[in-house]
Amino acid sequence: MPRNQFQRMVFAFLTVVITVHAYVFYSLYVVNGSILMEINNTKSVLAAINAQGGVLMCGKFVPIWLVVIVEFILAYFLEMTIGSPGSFKIACRIFDPSKNHPMIFETMIICATVTIMCPAMSFIAAFLYYPYYEGFNIFTLLANWLKLVCFNFPFAFFTQLFFIQPAVRKMFRVIFAKDIKKHEELSWEANKQGKNLRPVDETEAIADIYRRMDEIKAELEAEKAKNN
Repeated sequence: MPRNQFQRMVFAFLTVVITVHAYVFYSLYVVNGSILMEINNTKSVLAAINAQGGVLMCGKFVPIWLVVIVEFILAYFLEMTIGSPGSFKIACRIFDPSKNHPMIFETMIICATVTIMCPAMSFIAAFLYYPYYEGFNIFTLLANWLKLVCFNFPFAFFTQLFFIQPAVRKMFRVIFAKDIKKHEELSWEANKQGKNLRPVDETEAIADIYRRMDEIKAELEAEKAKNN
């Protein structure tokens, strides 16, 4: 899976594109939809947003597309610099990818990513969507941050675990199918020569575990056939 900087950037790009759109929809329609319709006296969230001139960001109303772009840039930067590398390190401290089941290790990576990214992005959102027209208060900011974390964390956990990450990994395998196949062939060849290609990130570690499981299964079947 991602084995170089370009592939890691593509993987992060796919993740952030889906995540940002999901969060904008969740925030505007699920969390704040009823309030927006009540304030603007409309029957739909989109009509409420149009009636007030957009979404309130940094004390000004801006179009939804600008909200998506701003959140995408910030989320992508955090994912590349902190989220992805940090989640793998946390997972390796808790589980050993060579001993634990691949599903457990992969789930731990997703949980660690949510643990890092959700508070970070919620804190940024608390700044972006703070009601500056009422004045600024640090305690109000912290309270808004805590409120956003409470709203976002369950949504982030379940969407990343059951929808976003499986979808991203599937799309990544389709985009880089040739490279993945080539790497698997090199890995098998190295294994025949008694060498191991050391995983460089979480996706390679998981793929390597699956390969080892296949090898062990084949060896057990061969041993069973030999004994019979």
